[in-house]
Amino acid sequence: MKLSRQFTVLGSAIFCVVIFSLYLMLDHIDYSKNPNGERNQNGQLGILQDKIDHLERLLAENNEIIANIRDSVINLRETVKDGKMFPEGSMSQGNRELLPPAPALLPIHSEDCQFAARTYSKAADGVQMLDVYDLLSFDNPDGGVWKQGFDISYQDNEWDNEPLQVFVVPHSHNDPGWLKTFDDYYRDQTQHILNNMVVKLHEDSRRKMIWSEISYFSKWWDGIDEQKRDAVKRLIESGQLEVATGGWVMPDEANAHYFALIDQLVEGHQWLERNLGVKPKTGWAVDPFGHSPTQAYLLRQAGLSNMLIQRVHYSVKKHFASQKTLEFFWRQNWGEQLILILLVTVNVEMNAL
Repeated sequence: MKLSRQFTVLGSAIFCVVIFSLYLMLDHIDYSKNPNGERNQNGQLGILQDKIDHLERLLAENNEIIANIRDSVINLRETVKDGKMFPEGSMSQGNRELLPPAPALLPIHSEDCQFAARTYSKAADGVQMLDVYDLLSFDNPDGGVWKQGFDISYQDNEWDNEPLQVFVVPHSHNDPGWLKTFDDYYRDQTQHILNNMVVKLHEDSRRKMIWSEISYFSKWWDGIDEQKRDAVKRLIESGQLEVATGGWVMPDEANAHYFALIDQLVEGHQWLERNLGVKPKTGWAVDPFGHSPTQAYLLRQAGLSNMLIQRVHYSVKKHFASQKTLEFFWRQNWGEQLILILLVTVNVEMNAL
């Protein structure tokens, strides 16, 4: 009897403890849901604040690392410029000389938008595009044969006594991804263009070809045999095949960050140096949607001396054509780096495999 009573008391005590524990748990849950109870929310906000602080510290460290790299590159370029990096005659790789260093960059300041903050000065014989823009209406007329272009007309007998000169420039325009993926474009079109290029250029030594997108060229190069590679090298040495710009892609210029422009240019030029020993001298930009003086500046720093551009507003093309200034030197507002530009007014592309 006494043992049964003890069990009853013990069971009642356990029941009370369980009920009390449930009450405390429910009370804690209600408190956390109570709008007046800010403890849980404050805890979450505190965790979020800690993560934001950590991210800010990482960004600060990253900016410091980039600044140190930038200063090191500037110092290295100055050292190479002064001839202190390599002893005379030591800059060689096998029987092929290494490429000479590019001109030293202008001093780089830490302020953002450093170029926009500087004033420009007009050269005595130059054209300031800001002044040209004030002269143009940028209207949208029907240009005749080519929309917004030139109204071209001729007489049937106009070329009876003087032959008409037609310049055909075979060149690549292979977007690494647009309506198709990179691999689909390569499989369906690009590899056939490159294979036929080797065959057709060897058939006639007067034929020429310009190639610019190294991303496709490198993929094709990895899949061909040594015999075809030697044939390509002979075409380059003879001048039938020219690599223009030599970037990994033909980049957008108006909206792209200059980090991306430099990165893809370095990627392409390093591949060309390692595999072909080629350093491009000419820029080829027929499809960027707008052209940037920064790209011209970067190409000049990379050792290029001239550049062809195409996608410029028709009003600008007409103005330059009327002034006979489609060939000009492009100087940036912030520096004195000159690159010879040829602005083409008509660009007719024919897809042929």
